[in-house]
Amino acid sequence: MASPTPPPADTGHSPGLIRRLLSIIYDTLLIGGLLFLAMALVVVALGVFSGWDHIDTESLRNNPLYISYLLMIPLLFFVGFWRAGGQTLGMRAWRLRIVADGGIRPSVSACIIRCLAALLSWAICGLGFLWILVDRKHLAWHDRLSKTYLVMVPKGG
Repeated sequence: MASPTPPPADTGHSPGLIRRLLSIIYDTLLIGGLLFLAMALVVVALGVFSGWDHIDTESLRNNPLYISYLLMIPLLFFVGFWRAGGQTLGMRAWRLRIVADGGIRPSVSACIIRCLAALLSWAICGLGFLWILVDRKHLAWHDRLSKTYLVMVPKGG
């Protein structure tokens, strides 16, 4: 598997595991809020259209359309921010930016692959993230699979 081009020399070193994890925590809080709002919209809509006494939360939890709706929110969050400016709000706070080979903005497909591969990195007890500690280029599994990587953004940049 071809690895992404290493970060350009003027961007400094590749971000470490701690900086990445702090960015993830920040974004997780934001996504939690978005999911809360998304769930509230559905519950309010069901309450308005079917009567507040008839909201069946058990069938809602088992509804594949509802589950798909909720799963799309984090995907759209990450893909939208990564594609638009290369940074989520958490990445901006920790001065990280995602770029594709050659330092260019990643494509939509690369962003989707990165998001899904990051889930894989977490699913196996976080090994995909811990890989940064042994990889000579400090790349996680999802960096390699999506052919994207993180760079440090200079202060004020």
